[in-house]
Amino acid sequence: MLNIPNFLASLRIFIAPIMFWIILNPSIFTDNGYHISWSYYTASLLFVLASVTDFFDGYIAREWNQMTMLGAIIDPLADKMLIIAAFLGLMMVGEASAWAIYIIIIRELFITGIRTVALSEGLNIKASFAGKVKTVVQMIAIGFLLMHWPFGTELLWLAVTLTIYSGFEYLWGFRTSLLVERSR
Repeated sequence: MLNIPNFLASLRIFIAPIMFWIILNPSIFTDNGYHISWSYYTASLLFVLASVTDFFDGYIAREWNQMTMLGAIIDPLADKMLIIAAFLGLMMVGEASAWAIYIIIIRELFITGIRTVALSEGLNIKASFAGKVKTVVQMIAIGFLLMHWPFGTELLWLAVTLTIYSGFEYLWGFRTSLLVERSR
């Protein structure tokens, strides 16, 4: 079912590879006489636009009661695609630590697997406050790294710390929900 929240999530899926390509190919600007900073601006603008759709798709889905099973699958997938595209691109151009990106990607894949199992068990595990903070800090870190601003690396490692913490919290919530469901 295509509604506004699902369209916005789909838009993130569409933007992610374009942003990734721009991060890896700044020469599209420099070859055309523009300063390399225009590639940073463009990638950052796309990232911010996609990040804003993340807020609005959730808000609209809740407020207009447009939550769907497709949305439950596509929204977190779109989030992961955007975050992973940005972090991989930054890692590949030497702006982000490979270890930090590895930890973030492994956690995201692991939680996506757990979310899939939870859905198959009829469980709907909501993102925790720590998970939401993790996402915001990851997005801020990506913005700082894309723009080559100071403290981007420190924000990245803060994001890694929150990523690990929220992953354990999510895993604990899944375990608890599964135990409660199976005891019924």
